[in-house]
Amino acid sequence: MAVETRAMATGSLTIDLDALVRNWTALDRVSGAGVESGAVVKADGYGLGAAQVARALAQAGARRFFVAAAEEGAAIRQALGRGPEIFVFSGHMAGDADMIGDLELIPMLNSVEQLTRHMETLPGHRFGIQLDTGMNRLGMEPAEWVAVSDIALQASPALIMSHLACADEPGSAMNATQLKVFRELTDGCGVPRSLAATGGILLGTEYHFDITRPGVGLYGGQPFNRAQAVVHLSLPVIQIREIEPGESVGYGCTWTVDETCTIATVAAGYADGLIRAMGNRGHMFHEGVPCPIVGRVSMDLITVDISHLSTRPLALDILGKDQSVDDVAAAAGTIGYEILTSLGARYKRRYTGGGVA
Repeated sequence: MAVETRAMATGSLTIDLDALVRNWTALDRVSGAGVESGAVVKADGYGLGAAQVARALAQAGARRFFVAAAEEGAAIRQALGRGPEIFVFSGHMAGDADMIGDLELIPMLNSVEQLTRHMETLPGHRFGIQLDTGMNRLGMEPAEWVAVSDIALQASPALIMSHLACADEPGSAMNATQLKVFRELTDGCGVPRSLAATGGILLGTEYHFDITRPGVGLYGGQPFNRAQAVVHLSLPVIQIREIEPGESVGYGCTWTVDETCTIATVAAGYADGLIRAMGNRGHMFHEGVPCPIVGRVSMDLITVDISHLSTRPLALDILGKDQSVDDVAAAAGTIGYEILTSLGARYKRRYTGGGVA
């Protein structure tokens, strides 16, 4: 068995902020005239760095940003300063009043309890309303909204929104059902409205209302199939070995060699967001040539069959022009969102474009 060992190194994660901005611009054009495009930058900008992402989008013209929690909103406010609106999907949680007030965050109130808390602790402070139109996850139920709408509307909410459950399935009847409920609850309210995230934008203008909230499509994910790749992930090869027929590779001996082959071990694993389930299913690439992942994905290491390559690569690519986050997700039996937001802290990150030094 011949073995070649190299110095340990970390993977290189490159985030193309110009591609991110082009995706935002493209979705903004789809939203059409008279509709404002915000940007969802929750979960640390879908794992790519909320501050860098938000600054690039703000420079491109985005003025409304959406986050999951007040703490995320604080990070965006620090990155952008005063001016841009920052909406908090989780609403006004107990203990958040000082942060919401001091940083001028706009909580999307999800219940009568939150509405009461907000009006008692921050009277006169801006807020939005989130309605549940059938997803049964977050937001005021229709009956709740009917009971408090007069009080809430007198306080001039900044936004009323809901979230589509099946926007990535254009043929789903649930989309039209939620649209109908949203209109019944909000038509004539005199408040800016928002229903569409990335998938909803692509459903058509009737879903756009006043403000759209593109999220995963900004970062190169489906269902926006015209999205440009934002992430490039290159992983260093730290060992190459020749193995003989009958030998196996990795934990559990799940892949056995039929003929002599060359195996590259790369420095990354499920601790870095490369999900264990892609073992024996996923691929990496060298100069456009696919190389199958063989054996199980370990915490820190992945083994790849490079027998068919004419050279011994210094690194292999897993995300980029040859393979999208959704391709990787398909091999792992998950969705692109999970791949993006799981990318680990051990990578050496580099930002290009977007006016970011």
